[in-house]
Amino acid sequence: MTTDPEHFQAGALDDDTERHLRRRLARSLNATLRNLLPEVAVREVQRYRGFAVGERPIFLKKRLLNAIGLDRPTILSSPETIGSVLFVCFGNIIRSPMCEGLLIRELEVLSNTRVAVSSAGLHALPGRAAYPWALTAAREFGISLEGHHARLLTGQMLDEADAIFAMDYQNQVELLSHWPSSRKKVHMLSAYAGKDYPSVEIPDPYTVGPEETIKCYRVLKLCIRHLAHSLSGCKQAT
Repeated sequence: MTTDPEHFQAGALDDDTERHLRRRLARSLNATLRNLLPEVAVREVQRYRGFAVGERPIFLKKRLLNAIGLDRPTILSSPETIGSVLFVCFGNIIRSPMCEGLLIRELEVLSNTRVAVSSAGLHALPGRAAYPWALTAAREFGISLEGHHARLLTGQMLDEADAIFAMDYQNQVELLSHWPSSRKKVHMLSAYAGKDYPSVEIPDPYTVGPEETIKCYRVLKLCIRHLAHSLSGCKQAT
């Protein structure tokens, strides 16, 4: 083994050694961040990293503006002009199909309103059935998702919709990033949840179980009731 000092210059490190050192440094930095930052901050950093490079600035802007109260979700400014509504979530197997079913039912009661209602998923597997938790939870709200088949979101769907409702930041950021021409039509559904619902997002219950799915559907039911009355020109229900 050589003892030549020049052998140990940084430039002399082989690729495997350099990659190993970088990985160790990254792990060390991540561990330090976890120790120094609150758990909420760590989760936000992880979310940020989960976005594509081109989507990260949009997410960061939305989160920062919302944190200082300058980007809160807003309701439709001219609901009387809306002739079609599109609900968008990740896979179109839990949240958005439930919104579709709920709004169709609400509008049937408000017989003076004619609005086309549909749903789709940004990452949907076309034809996939509603998630088992969704099927069970929906029945408790008098909605059947038995015949639902997931649809993958397309540009044509967005073009044909007068209002597009996203459930969380991931949905919103992807919509704004990939279809900027639809920006003015994209809204966060949580705007219709009422003052007692503090969050901007209606989280995906996909990984957290049936009980959380029911909690999610309670929020969706409230949002859809308020949205339906807005579309019909009636005073929002309480």
